[in-house]
Amino acid sequence: MINTLDQQLCCGCSACVQICPKKCISLEKDREGFSYPRTDMNGCIDCGLCEKVCPALRDDSETSSPEAYAFMHGNEEVRNASSSGGLFTLLAETVINMGGVVFGARFDDQWQVELAYAETLQDLALFRGSKYVQARVGDAYMAAETFLKQGRLVLFSGSPCQIMGLKLFLKKEYDNLLTVDFVCHGVPSPLVWSRYLEEDIARKGDAGKNSVLASSKVSPVITGVNFRDKSTGWKKFSFVLNISEATAAGEQNSVLSSIFDDNVYMRAFLSDLSLRPSCYRCPAKGGKSGADITMGDFWGIEKLYPELDDDKGTSLVLVNSIRGREYITDLADKLHEVNLLESIKGNSAYRHSVTRPVNRDYFFRCIRKGCSVQDAVRACESSNLFHRMRRLVFRKFGI
Repeated sequence: MINTLDQQLCCGCSACVQICPKKCISLEKDREGFSYPRTDMNGCIDCGLCEKVCPALRDDSETSSPEAYAFMHGNEEVRNASSSGGLFTLLAETVINMGGVVFGARFDDQWQVELAYAETLQDLALFRGSKYVQARVGDAYMAAETFLKQGRLVLFSGSPCQIMGLKLFLKKEYDNLLTVDFVCHGVPSPLVWSRYLEEDIARKGDAGKNSVLASSKVSPVITGVNFRDKSTGWKKFSFVLNISEATAAGEQNSVLSSIFDDNVYMRAFLSDLSLRPSCYRCPAKGGKSGADITMGDFWGIEKLYPELDDDKGTSLVLVNSIRGREYITDLADKLHEVNLLESIKGNSAYRHSVTRPVNRDYFFRCIRKGCSVQDAVRACESSNLFHRMRRLVFRKFGI
């Protein structure tokens, strides 16, 4: 029964929800903003399918020994709009041009992240770029299965646990399926993300009275988000919000930008404070997801292969399967084979889960108590005696 699953293990992939023949499993958010499955026992027939597709309950996956490459898209505009070297765009355009369907992560009208599919080149732009929020899977697995059974070529991209959930949900291999995951640091809370957006808008606008919804008639509103803007370079990227504001003089557009290590949301993410509990014990590391191709930033390339680094973004490409190799064959003149062990030194998250911070629960306690994301991060980082004592008391007594 999926209801007995330890919340520390559940990755929220929703495979159990989509596989249930009685549709008696739903996802409910906890007080940290993460979604977990809940079963209506009145409808459950105890078929066990939910357990069979759960990544957290499977320990028979093998790690892979992939081929490693460096990649840079030849179109500077595409590469500049991508988080690293632009590999996803090239693969996705190839699939669309072959009449296929591409699944990826995009923002919804609430600026949360969801998995969706595209059938046109125009819609692919919504999937481009990293989005450091846990994506809502919805019914993406069922939609992908429908396309696969129709004989359509499908490229499905997602986090390693989402790809693992897809593979278990499908229960069989499809020759017309290409799966792509990425080197995943972990997935932050949608609640923390929403809180941060509201606070940023409040600082920009009128003390918390405004909405972050682009569809809202209240100004200012967010019209664009870029977690990895390269205006200051690929290695020292910026977090950028685009904002539109109605004034007496008419509509005005502005930009809120900060280097990643100056931005409190990114600091919470990169210091592992805002991550889902399962990220500290990820079941899909080291190629266990079953993805055909794994993408990532080629961190450290300036030391290993300086001739491939212009600080505009270089992708690390790990080819895990024969199918993955078939799809990159046409890219041979754009790929640069590299040493696997050397290339993943700058991407320890490929094989290892991050360590749960000692102040992680204190961070979420601050959020629940109504602290801003900025104050919660500072409370965890501060060396001030007051904050140190508060953290100590919380860890010892939970208050």
